[in-house]
Amino acid sequence: MENPADGNEARAFQKTACILCSINCGIEVLVEGRHIARVRGDRKHPASQGYLCEKAQRLDHYQNGRDRISTPLRRRPDGTFEPIDWDTAITEIAGRLRGIRDRFGGASIFYYGGGGQGNHLCGAYASATLAALGSVYRSNALAQEKTGEFWVDGQLFGRPRCHTAPDFEHAEVAVFVGKNPWHSHGFPQARHVLKEIAADPSRALVVIDPRKSETARLARYHLQVRPGTDAFCLAALLGTLVQEDLVDHGFLEERTTDKEPVLDVLRRVPIGEFARRAGVEESLVREVARRLARAKSVSILEDLGVQQAPHSTLDSWLEKLVYILLGSFGKPGGMNIHSRMMSLGGGKNDKRANRTPVTGARIITGLVPCNVIPDEILGDHPDRFRAMIVESANPAHSLADSRRFREAFAALDLLVVIDVALTETARQAHYVLPTASQFEKWEATFFTLEFPRNTFQLRAPVLEPLAGTLPEAEIHRRLVRALGALDGVDLGPLAEAARAGRAEYAMAFMTQVGMRPQLMPLAPVILYETLGPTLPAGAEAAAVLWGIAQTCVMSFPDSTRRAGFEDGDALFDAILRERSGVTFTVDPYEKTWERLDTPDKRIRLTIPELLPELEGLLSEREAAPDERYPFILSAGERRSSTANTIYRDPSWRKVDPAAALRMSPADAERLGVLSGARVLVTTEAGSATATVEVSDSMAPGHASLPNGGGLVYPDGEGANRLHGTAPNELTHHRARDWLAGTPWHKHVPARIEPIVE
Repeated sequence: MENPADGNEARAFQKTACILCSINCGIEVLVEGRHIARVRGDRKHPASQGYLCEKAQRLDHYQNGRDRISTPLRRRPDGTFEPIDWDTAITEIAGRLRGIRDRFGGASIFYYGGGGQGNHLCGAYASATLAALGSVYRSNALAQEKTGEFWVDGQLFGRPRCHTAPDFEHAEVAVFVGKNPWHSHGFPQARHVLKEIAADPSRALVVIDPRKSETARLARYHLQVRPGTDAFCLAALLGTLVQEDLVDHGFLEERTTDKEPVLDVLRRVPIGEFARRAGVEESLVREVARRLARAKSVSILEDLGVQQAPHSTLDSWLEKLVYILLGSFGKPGGMNIHSRMMSLGGGKNDKRANRTPVTGARIITGLVPCNVIPDEILGDHPDRFRAMIVESANPAHSLADSRRFREAFAALDLLVVIDVALTETARQAHYVLPTASQFEKWEATFFTLEFPRNTFQLRAPVLEPLAGTLPEAEIHRRLVRALGALDGVDLGPLAEAARAGRAEYAMAFMTQVGMRPQLMPLAPVILYETLGPTLPAGAEAAAVLWGIAQTCVMSFPDSTRRAGFEDGDALFDAILRERSGVTFTVDPYEKTWERLDTPDKRIRLTIPELLPELEGLLSEREAAPDERYPFILSAGERRSSTANTIYRDPSWRKVDPAAALRMSPADAERLGVLSGARVLVTTEAGSATATVEVSDSMAPGHASLPNGGGLVYPDGEGANRLHGTAPNELTHHRARDWLAGTPWHKHVPARIEPIVE
């Protein structure tokens, strides 16, 4: 992180945010021409307060990628693309979508995306396009990561939006399950917090991870489990708490219901056998359990290491049982239910959309499980998806079984991609619509996941849009208009009311929607066209935040008032004004209990759907080694040299340019390979070549590939090149959790063979 400068240079820096992970640290950037020349932390940002990791320093690789597109593209019959103008693109796309809707119904049009780590306003505006089409089904990356955890939250606390935030700043013991926050973060100022906990002898850091990650190296306790055995390790910890009578009985009696079924199973857990299955010493499991029980507060965070592995939804339940049995909930240093500016899931499901139409997969928070998407397209089922809109996402690369996705995309009647670059998914599309970058438009994210203070930042553009591109809000406005959804609707009175003032506008808006409730799903575009012109120049896309701010204040009146906002207009004005962002809610810890959504405001401890799976661990037979696939491959490891795949230019990786396959020294010796050697990796899904990196972070039999490899990117002469190994050429769509459908990216049986060159 660079130190703030004084004088003219300081005034040249512009405030925005990092777009590489969900924390979205506030940053200041120095722009030279069309390049982001320097990046430093924004000390006035209410959450990050100047903190920044090294990855943000290379944001110009995103801003000025060689595969950015600056004109709409239409696929020719021979598979190549031709440039077309915006009017032609919008007219043709709207016409084809309307034809598919009229013939097969709006439910046949599927939407994927709605924002990455830094851009969520597009999802708000896309909802208007989907409403105009009568589209029912949608998904995004959360459905291959977090939906199992969201479902567990719903069973325990009343509904999935009762999502918990860790309070690591005040926790005596911090536990990370399948997570390496040194690189993946997951909470503000992660590296500072980790170092503070590790350096304090009165506190403890516990890591459950097969890898000796950067976080594990800091930890007092590292439970280095075998890949895929986290459920056994967590059950052994829970069994120790119950069998050694280390639980908080007063908390359980006062705050929970239905505890006996799960406690009965935990009393019967063979702790030593489960520890052995997990590959950790029983004595260490018991020591960790006793340390947790002694602590005044415990915060826990799980991540993809368990959410994308066998027993993933069960793991989410067991992880939460740890802090609940300890009574570390609704208190400083424990787990608490946070506020939100806006929900990230799909909201309440349409009655037709509780299950997917072809496979009958469970839909959680309105999101179709990613691994079933190809099966919802391929085949001859009458209700299969016929068209797909993909926005700010790259499922052909980022979701399991890329080969199967390419096959599915080829079977669609229409695939429309809205993105900044010619991604792997865009290359499969019938139409590609180019958007302004995240630094060329007004933008925001709804990763508002903190407690007791929650923050939100609206970002102003720091660069003019690339010629030929449009912000997503304008694209969706044009699509809604072209679809005829607002034909016959006179928005003139609303626009006039907006010019008169917010109070007049609010009354006029509610009157209009009250008279014609069918307009409410189109509200983002209506706000854009009527309220948008009254906002700062070019900030029409921020208009949707006026409605979101009103809803936020109605949902959390006491919390927003403590943050200094008496009404939605006051909050909206602050969002527009404060370039470093605002703290929009402030809560006392007891607020968590008010946010429980169970009828009696008590935690429902037993989850009947998962109890048989937990009980089944007692008799689950240990699988014999598979001679065909003797390795377990973790696909998508986060490293210092990887970020999300909006970094498409491989030259951003100053370290690990080949996005190497990591393996243990013992495995490298057995295979006769050294760092830099080429190997062939084979799984059930296919084969790919990779470059080896020998690393003591890996246990024997375990290998890992980072995310971000295997992208097609033009070289200096414009020729497309494949850089690194694409992990999802090796993952299979059928390898997924039985309940949530989340993929097993972190547990892929594999064979690794040296390549003799």
